[in-house]
Amino acid sequence: MERLNILSFGAGAIGTYVGGSLALANHQVVFVERPEVVDELRQRGLRLDLSLDRRRRSKERFVLGPSAFVAVPGLEQAFEYGPFDVALFALKSYDTAAALEGLLPFAEKMPPVLCLQNGVENEPAIEAALGADKVIPGTVTSSIGRRSAGDIVLEKLRGIGIAAGHPLAERLAAAFNEAYLNARLFPRAADMKWSKMLTNLLGNATSAILDLPPVRVFSHPGLYRLEMMQLREALAVMSAQGIEVVDLPGTPVRMLARLTSWPYILRPLAAAILGGGRGRKMPSLHIDLHAGRAKSEVNWLNGAVVRAGEKTGVATPVNRVLNETLLALTRGEMSLETYRGNPQALLGALSEYMPGF
Repeated sequence: MERLNILSFGAGAIGTYVGGSLALANHQVVFVERPEVVDELRQRGLRLDLSLDRRRRSKERFVLGPSAFVAVPGLEQAFEYGPFDVALFALKSYDTAAALEGLLPFAEKMPPVLCLQNGVENEPAIEAALGADKVIPGTVTSSIGRRSAGDIVLEKLRGIGIAAGHPLAERLAAAFNEAYLNARLFPRAADMKWSKMLTNLLGNATSAILDLPPVRVFSHPGLYRLEMMQLREALAVMSAQGIEVVDLPGTPVRMLARLTSWPYILRPLAAAILGGGRGRKMPSLHIDLHAGRAKSEVNWLNGAVVRAGEKTGVATPVNRVLNETLLALTRGEMSLETYRGNPQALLGALSEYMPGF
């Protein structure tokens, strides 16, 4: 296959996994990162623990020295290695606006952007900045752990979704599959992106607010009901927009959606399925909140459901409470102790919006 020239915004968990895997497959990858991260990448290289993938037939982590990739502290330096075939956009959603502002002076040089971010509102923002022909929606379902800059471990191998229709889509899918990334093309981008968001909603905001692992959330009867209600709201918003639930690589999202209609007597079984999927690993919203980052993707997840509900006339009180509560905790407007380990306090707050909950 003809080698791709790839620009990667950031060397976080997803950027390192995808970009590093493509570099292992002999594609050229240029990472744009903060100066201190660039220094570390240049000194230590990329370290990819991909031993979970038996196809690679190696229990040793792959180490890519500085000669196997490029790391630069800015776009001006990056474009010295252009032109690029594609850019990987795997930033946190709260960093999208700043990133787009920074790349506007280079808009004419920008290649199509494969957006691998969570949420459903990043692609429209990229399209507004660069044009519709410069956006390829994507999603990542594999679970990647980040040990440090450029050092990742593949925790669960699932795959990557890429929206079909763009002239580059099939070529990207082929290159990704040669790099063992398990890519799959989806005919409707909205189905793919919203289905991924369903998986991002469950056990995420609630876990962060209560400082409880997802397995504890799903095992609590009241919280289980809350989780199912937030999912039903999102499904109703999808239905109102004509968006369908689809299975993603390695992720049976349609089964997940069906759990919302299971009889309550089957709650323990459903809770075991959901809790087993996440185990005791803390989700992303919890990590951001309790690391004191003062930023949260909740407004691009639960908040996006609320905004879409307002446009389509679908009520979304559970998603609204979760979004507003976690934003207040993130901004320091509310103490982390307000709900810590106290499900009844959160359920009580929801009952103010939904009498009789």
